[in-house]
Amino acid sequence: MTENIPRYFNDDGSEINPDLIIKPDLCITCRNDDLSGEDEVLCNLTRADQDGEEEFHCEAYRSKG
Repeated sequence: MTENIPRYFNDDGSEINPDLIIKPDLCITCRNDDLSGEDEVLCNLTRADQDGEEEFHCEAYRSKG
């Protein structure tokens, strides 16, 4: 069953495949990278919202180091 899998949509109503959202380098160095649940949803929405932007900025970023 897929009842608990979050679905994402653009402002125009078209569905976004979260597996196709580009993961910026900043995300790879973040403690929140590869988390599940609400954290994953927040990260996917942040990345989808900034897709195509020259710079990526995330308020939830926390360095792994």
